Amino acid sequence: MPFNNSIYKYDWQFFISGFFLISVFIFTDLIGVFDKEIFYFVPRLISDQPYRIFTSILVHADLNHLLSNLGGIIITRYFLMRLGMESRFFYLKFILICTCLNFFIIWVYEKILSYFFNIYPNYATLGFSGIIYALFGFLLLTSFYGKSYFLGKKIGLKSNYEVQKMSRTICFIGLIFSFIPGVSLLGHISGFVAGCFLFLI
Repeated sequence: MPFNNSIYKYDWQFFISGFFLISVFIFTDLIGVFDKEIFYFVPRLISDQPYRIFTSILVHADLNHLLSNLGGIIITRYFLMRLGMESRFFYLKFILICTCLNFFIIWVYEKILSYFFNIYPNYATLGFSGIIYALFGFLLLTSFYGKSYFLGKKIGLKSNYEVQKMSRTICFIGLIFSFIPGVSLLGHISGFVAGCFLFLI
């Protein structure tokens, strides 16, 4: 299926996402202007430092972590092209809303643990993969049913069997990968759930 060349006018959304991730990596890991630990998502610090909800998606553990998420941006761009995206701001809007929703899902999970089991999570997470998994969840459902509007704005996404097959495979592999030690299973699952929820609204 040929691509519609008009999709390229929306590419700036993907470039700016990658630019921010690369820039933050340069300033934290390569030249050390900032200590990236001040950007981590740490549950016990969120009430006093809510900015971490947003900054945590911009920092990465190492170069491999960054490259894997940049690869995720490339893959989601490809899928959105195949689905026929018609929106100048969908990608960035999705990232912003998903970041808040993903945090809310994790917050609810942590409250349940503390209320019923007296367990208080003490961990730190970072990286863009929660957003990537949210996009995969959103795109998987979109490849089945299509999605014409997102929060009242036209995005023009159509169902596509080829994208459906590829996204199912990627989601399955991603789920297995999420169980590797050091990978945030909660972050990936909450992201996927957030993406599925955003498809429904």
